[in-house]
Amino acid sequence: MPNLQRPGEHRVPFGTQAPKESVMPKQFTASESQLKPDPRYQDLTVAKFINCMMRGGKKATAQRVVYGAFDALQVRLDKEKSDALPKTSIELFHKAIENVRPSVEVRSKRVGGANYQVPMQLNRRRAQSLTFRWIIEAVRDEKGKPVAIRLAKELFDAAKNEGKAVTTRENTHRMADANKAFAHFAW
Repeated sequence: MPNLQRPGEHRVPFGTQAPKESVMPKQFTASESQLKPDPRYQDLTVAKFINCMMRGGKKATAQRVVYGAFDALQVRLDKEKSDALPKTSIELFHKAIENVRPSVEVRSKRVGGANYQVPMQLNRRRAQSLTFRWIIEAVRDEKGKPVAIRLAKELFDAAKNEGKAVTTRENTHRMADANKAFAHFAW
């Protein structure tokens, strides 16, 4: 067999190469770095919320629902001039998100043959995903009206610290408070 190496080139026989340094895979996908702001408000949180609202890859439908809810919120805000509420629908959305966002959750841990509900602090990403999930579940559980109207109602209620999503947050905090005796199991 002829020698096909170029002068100065060193080849290692097949199968004897040292394995390349393995890099640990990321815990999450790169979706956060690839996320583009939404077209109307140039807001990353709204873009993420639209993506969470989306079903079956129908982003245009999800955008129509969210922007329809924001338009309905703006009409309602213009009608109800209140000092406690923000002036624009995007500010009201952020206030609603802040009111629903949990700071702790309970996780089940098995210790010595018994399961304990252990309260744990939430990181920013987990808190945001729970917030979006609770708002969307509250909207989808209610039937009868168009989704945009139901979403507008839930966001308006959440901004006033009312509604199903806020109740879910309060229940989660209450469970964590009731189980704080097991907080030492959080490792």
